[in-house]
Amino acid sequence: MSVYTLMLGDEYGPATVSVHSAADEAWRALDREVRARCGLRPRPRRVIDEGAATRLADAWRSGDPEARFWQICPHRLPLMVPEIGRPVVPATH
Repeated sequence: MSVYTLMLGDEYGPATVSVHSAADEAWRALDREVRARCGLRPRPRRVIDEGAATRLADAWRSGDPEARFWQICPHRLPLMVPEIGRPVVPATH
């Protein structure tokens, strides 16, 4: 199972962290958060372009590179199958 974390911070307070189940959700969240912090209108609902979101976020960060940052990090989570998911094998004596 994969998840993606988005960490975003600036000079106005503590960093925010959000967790997303798909990469496109994380890129969409980055775009939305940077637009909100810049006072830009939201992007119309369509497929998010990772490159465009990266350029927007990098431009925002360049305004104050000492205080502004962003990161999207993928994670692989091990998925545990419970004991009840295994077939029952009758005991032989």
